[in-house]
Amino acid sequence: MTEYIIDAYAWIEYLEGSTKGEKVKKIIETSNCFTSAVTLAEVVSKAKRTNKDPQVAFDAVALNSHILRVDEEIAKKTGLIHAEQKLRKPSFGLADAFILAQRDKKQRVLTGDPHFKEIENVEFMK
Repeated sequence: MTEYIIDAYAWIEYLEGSTKGEKVKKIIETSNCFTSAVTLAEVVSKAKRTNKDPQVAFDAVALNSHILRVDEEIAKKTGLIHAEQKLRKPSFGLADAFILAQRDKKQRVLTGDPHFKEIENVEFMK
């Protein structure tokens, strides 16, 4: 079974019920999915800022994926990845670095975020 770590971009499309969100839905139904706790915070924030129900957003992510916790080692690894990526892509976000730090080698990142271009094992929603 394919494993995915899902980015906020993908979750937002899913919650909006867009065409891209339909792809996320199919993946959730057929794959083992993971989400960084940092991504979960991003999704809840986006829901609140756009006058959507943040609890609905929280529940959708929490019930449809395994939430990956952040500890000291992940924080350190994230900082190193973030610094490296910022050299090539000045707008690369810290939350994106958490995704790269928390995924294991067999997981694919599901996103539409262009910051992930040129990174291995990334599947872009089309």
